Amino acid sequence: MTELMRDTVFGHFVRLITKQRYFQYAEERDPKLWKQYLDRKQTRNMALHGNTNGPSADDNSEKEIINTPSDVSSDARVGGEEHEQQLSSTITGQVIDPEKGRDVTMVTWFGDNDPENPINWSTFKKVFVTFEICLLTFSVYIGSAIYTAGIEDVIQTFGVSQVKATLGLTLFVAGYGLGPMIWAPMSEIPQIGRNPVYIGTLIVFVIFQVPTALAVNFAMLLCFRFLTGFIGSPVLATGGASISDMFEPKKRAYAIGIWGIAAVCGPVLGPLVGGFAAQAKGWTWTIWELMWLCGFSLILFIFFLPETSSTNILYRRTRRLRKLTGIQTLRCQPEIMAEHMTGKEVVLIALIRPITLNLEPIVFLLNLYIALIYGLLYIWFESFPIVFVGIYGFNLGQEGLAFVGILVGAILVIPPFFLYLYKVVEPQFNEKGELQPEKRLPPAFVGAFCIPICLFWFGWSAHAGPNLSWIMPIIGSSFFSFGTFLLFNSVLNYLPDAYPEYAASVLAGNDFMRSSFGAGFPLFAAAMYNNLGVAWASSTLGFLSIAFIPIPFVLYKYGAQIRKKSKNARQDI
Repeated sequence: MTELMRDTVFGHFVRLITKQRYFQYAEERDPKLWKQYLDRKQTRNMALHGNTNGPSADDNSEKEIINTPSDVSSDARVGGEEHEQQLSSTITGQVIDPEKGRDVTMVTWFGDNDPENPINWSTFKKVFVTFEICLLTFSVYIGSAIYTAGIEDVIQTFGVSQVKATLGLTLFVAGYGLGPMIWAPMSEIPQIGRNPVYIGTLIVFVIFQVPTALAVNFAMLLCFRFLTGFIGSPVLATGGASISDMFEPKKRAYAIGIWGIAAVCGPVLGPLVGGFAAQAKGWTWTIWELMWLCGFSLILFIFFLPETSSTNILYRRTRRLRKLTGIQTLRCQPEIMAEHMTGKEVVLIALIRPITLNLEPIVFLLNLYIALIYGLLYIWFESFPIVFVGIYGFNLGQEGLAFVGILVGAILVIPPFFLYLYKVVEPQFNEKGELQPEKRLPPAFVGAFCIPICLFWFGWSAHAGPNLSWIMPIIGSSFFSFGTFLLFNSVLNYLPDAYPEYAASVLAGNDFMRSSFGAGFPLFAAAMYNNLGVAWASSTLGFLSIAFIPIPFVLYKYGAQIRKKSKNARQDI
């Protein structure tokens, strides 16, 4: 528990006010341990070639490598005479090339089992942090659909049309689609990490629920709905990157699967959680419920959410070692990569990288497919009042219960999917723990057909009206869970595997595209279902989903060839 809390907001605050007397790191308890964190191979490359990777392809010069004793001098200090006399060698005793070399001593993990590296955390710590990421995802995602329960009250309170009232939903979704384009790349900067982005934005998200609920006019309501979606959005893209920080590729799909369930539960349970409250107290209570849920989550995360970014953890270790030893030449790989970047370049990378990655053929096709599914989800949700209130006579609270079929479907698909991962996917990993990214796609073959099955089943069973039990369209709705779960998990595992260095950015682009569709589709949902009827409106969406079925099949066959033509994608497997 001490290790869990040490890297949290609370832990850093305690360390600050006690001057590092509590929640100490291993090297602070035993000052001699700092030597084991030095990477002599990277230090040698820096001393001879000026980079950590060794000589470049066009470097034909061969220099005699002279190594002084490799034992590190514990008395070495910046500013002393001894340091002045040894400018020709690093702290580890490696001679520096006077033309290309740099006097830099590299800091890294002390081995494959370094407990501070998130990939080596205990199972309990990984499971608990994954639960927190899922809770944060659920807490934000529910903010979109929980509002829909109070739309009728919004119409009456502000005297607006149904389409205008729906803007409270679409602007929130648009906000959390745009937000990760900034927040996700920011979380990849070693000096920042993921926690400041999560906690900082969540604080503002909770505070902004107050003016949302107390909005005195419709424009104020819409403004704060967009702002809350934008501010609360980081985990919707970066959550997958946080999970990738902790789990090796062979086991990551299990955690991503659970995270996917949390993402589904938000929009699905929103109408249920908000339905009875809106029916009894009005639309404002849906916002207060959102604030209470996120406020509880915020308190939990302040005390128990540790940093998961390995680059940030290594960066902070290097800073501690510089302070402990006084050796200012200590550096880590993330610092070396970022030290020549100006603030302007960092901002440009943060803003442009998700967009440029989104233009790559693989990313664009998969993001477009997921965006379509997400748009269909939100437009299809708008049919639930028409079906269950208009046809079956449910009240507002009971209508929310109709969404439980989607949740049940999501839960039922987990066991066979996990069995498939264990029996089929895991044996395909090589001895290095690597898997060709395209091997992640077969579950999408099944998921692609489940979406049209759901839409046809739901539409035509609802078309039969009271002559057919209300349970039939609810059973049909469960197939949407099968489809979205299998498609989302295939894509959210494939993209980080194909673009491992830019996981957060590529997932941010995915979130942006799907949220754009999710924001736009509900605006014409009511008109579409009223004009075409439930059966043909749902069938139209079903035919549209059929047109996208070939995408995972095409990428499974040709994805590796396409990746080899990309400068950003992984090409070695």
